[in-house]
Amino acid sequence: MLELSGIIILGILAQWVAWKFKIPAILPLILIGLLVGPIAAEYLSEDGSKWIEPIWNGKKGLFPGEGLYYFVSLAISIILFEGGLTLKRSEIRTVGPVITKLITVGSAITFFGAGALAYFIFDLNWELSLLFSGLIIVTGPTVITPILRNIPLKKDISTVLKWEGILIDPIGALVAVLVFEFISVGGDSGFTKTALIEFGKILLFGTTFGFTFAHALAFAVNKKFIPHYLLNVVSLSTVLLVFVESEIFAHESGLLAVVVMGMVLANGKLENIKELLYFKESLSVLLISILFILLAANIDFKDLELLYTWKTALLFALVVFVIRPLAVFTSTHGSKLHFNEKLFISWVGPRGIVAAGIASLFGGKLIRQGVEGAEYITPLVFMIVLGTVLLNATTARLFAKVVGVFLKRSEGILIVGASHFSRLVGEYLENNGRHVVLIDSNQSNVQLAQEQGLEAINADIYSEELNNNIELNDVGFLLALTGSKDINSYAINRFREQFGESGYYRLLTSDEIDDVENNPDEGLFSQTDDFNNLTEVARKYPKIHETEIKSREHFEELIDLTNNDIDIVPLLIKDKKGVLEIISSHNKKIEKMEDGYKLVYMGKPLSVPEATPTAQ
Repeated sequence: MLELSGIIILGILAQWVAWKFKIPAILPLILIGLLVGPIAAEYLSEDGSKWIEPIWNGKKGLFPGEGLYYFVSLAISIILFEGGLTLKRSEIRTVGPVITKLITVGSAITFFGAGALAYFIFDLNWELSLLFSGLIIVTGPTVITPILRNIPLKKDISTVLKWEGILIDPIGALVAVLVFEFISVGGDSGFTKTALIEFGKILLFGTTFGFTFAHALAFAVNKKFIPHYLLNVVSLSTVLLVFVESEIFAHESGLLAVVVMGMVLANGKLENIKELLYFKESLSVLLISILFILLAANIDFKDLELLYTWKTALLFALVVFVIRPLAVFTSTHGSKLHFNEKLFISWVGPRGIVAAGIASLFGGKLIRQGVEGAEYITPLVFMIVLGTVLLNATTARLFAKVVGVFLKRSEGILIVGASHFSRLVGEYLENNGRHVVLIDSNQSNVQLAQEQGLEAINADIYSEELNNNIELNDVGFLLALTGSKDINSYAINRFREQFGESGYYRLLTSDEIDDVENNPDEGLFSQTDDFNNLTEVARKYPKIHETEIKSREHFEELIDLTNNDIDIVPLLIKDKKGVLEIISSHNKKIEKMEDGYKLVYMGKPLSVPEATPTAQ
């Protein structure tokens, strides 16, 4: 009881430390595991025992026999399912081919390249070398996500790293399983045929079970067959059922099944998807905290001593600085990613829970089978995990600045409210090269925005969902465009530092429109337009126009016309290079204005001798 409660307490403490210092939680978790495990046994315990013993040794321990590895497998299935729930097809419109190549071509390069390094540097046989390389194919979403949350990056970069981290986990696990089976059967000549059959079975049953159960769960939830208070636990039990059933039909197909299940649910029409995601995220945090401490504590000090050699440093350096960049640059060849963006993706490749968990599982089994050299597998993989996490957690932000992918000025725009007017504005901004995200608690508005090709999130601004969304890393402008004074004010007050570093604005209320002298600094568009008027103009004239500006005097004349005509709303200024500037309710105070600039507005076309409007 003391050990189990201690793991949970220490795990949550490590999570808090990670949040406080903005580092991946895996780092303090592994360090705690090493402290209460091999370090305690070697230096701190009077009787030479670990403070936390994961496997029952006849006197103490948490899990008898294979119990630890069963727990690890089930926990990883839940973690990967939660990761699958975050994968939306709309995110990969521009980088889908890159992600596909990374998890195929990139995986192959890592597999054969790292295998060759382990073979020649550590003198392992080819089977164990390829098992090691199969295990380090994976990059960890539980590690990458907290790193990306703290670095403002272009959306394409964060999307590539996020999707790679989640999709590559079952691929790495599958490769490692095939190599492990090859070692277990002694590498006989019949293995190739057997491996192909097993590979086909894993793909077949993994995708079939994941797809089928995802639709079954969505149907049951949407038809109200499951009471609300049982939704989360029924979903959890379904994930475990899918994992176990898939494993019965095809060994090690369970991880693929749960990722497919999560992806299908994320891109379907499941009601309560956000509530399910919150529950799974909380559960994943708890499981990750427990797993890393257990797996690190399960290492023996003699295993760590195996790494005390120059060969370890050489292997790590070549895997991180040669193999990873080679895989990334080969996979991104011909893509729209720039050289510095490829360089940053090459730098960020931390390994996570799947690598550590499966390494412990297979390493332990091979040692018990008496395979020579098997004692190197677990410590070598943990070395890669800990080393890459430490490297990326401490240098990713600095490296982003050095290579020029760190966004000094965040140009993305977050629009609170996805009404008809908001969608028109968002579509114009998106068509003019700005990354736009709309959020709304109304699912119908969100769906209409997505049908227009806009990125939209069904979210409540009072929840914590937006704080942890790495897709909003490049957002620097905040526009609160709802019909609620309270929501607009709350959005500005809560998110202006996080999403409004370049500017934050909200619609004026009817009271503020009447009180001209108290025009707020964050007022948007004009002193004469509130939500009701904007909605009416968008209904009557659902087009956004541009008209050329000849001079500042001409600009002020145009603004006077918009202020005097309720059916014309000024929105933006476009300069000669196409750069857009948001117009505030103090709309005549824009500093720079010259011939060749354009006024962007919504409503009926302006008609003055100096201006010729063109509809967009």
